[in-house]
Amino acid sequence: MILYVLIGVLVVAVAGCASVVWASRGGPRWVRAVATVTLLGGEVVRAGQRRNKSRTSGDTFTGDYGGGSD
Repeated sequence: MILYVLIGVLVVAVAGCASVVWASRGGPRWVRAVATVTLLGGEVVRAGQRRNKSRTSGDTFTGDYGGGSD
């Protein structure tokens, strides 16, 4: 079941990318609307990633995994 959901998400992502390309070449109005929604979705994801990076920027990485010595 999860495979079908992932395939659906992949199809929607590819269709969104195709609409952006088609809209850049002067596609119909509905394609430009789908492209706008796709680009706005990308901006929302990027903004969320930036917000998460700023929250975790105070964490330090020591490089020690706590494993045994070789």
